[in-house]
Amino acid sequence: MGRPKGSNSDAKERLAAAAGRSFRSGGFGGVGIDGLAKEAGLTSGAFYAHYGSKAEAFRQSVRDGVHDLAQGILGFQESGGDWVARFIDFYLTERVTCKIGESCALQSLSVDVARAGDEVRSDYGAELNLAMDALAHGVGGREKAIALLALLSGGVSMARAVNSPLLADEIIASLRVGASAIAQ
Repeated sequence: MGRPKGSNSDAKERLAAAAGRSFRSGGFGGVGIDGLAKEAGLTSGAFYAHYGSKAEAFRQSVRDGVHDLAQGILGFQESGGDWVARFIDFYLTERVTCKIGESCALQSLSVDVARAGDEVRSDYGAELNLAMDALAHGVGGREKAIALLALLSGGVSMARAVNSPLLADEIIASLRVGASAIAQ
């Protein structure tokens, strides 16, 4: 496959987006460099022009994914009103029904991050701190923000994992009750 026309930054952006989707969908072990490059519509050589290894691409995906969560929370916050309720509603609808490759990094990357090296875990923690701090302003502190993010990401992961739509709906309904209680 030839290299598509466009700038180097365009190729890096496409690789970053493709890596994020691929790692969310298949986990770190579920995709190789050829798969990452193919998902971006590029060659493996193009991959190596931007990343030194699959681990480097994963680290970038983790940073980007958790950073996107923090930016999303800030976006809800900037919209004013009862932004925490809107964030919870978004998380319990869009983040449940979207393709796993588009899911929240907390849902889909945390297990692989826990198995990763110190640099990846440090990056994850730094970005997660930003998300927790942003959410803390709306729920009355970091303790509640941590509880809310853990409840939402863990619960949505459970709902995605079950084979029964009825059980998934029950999990989501229970998450709404718990999330609303935390957000009070």
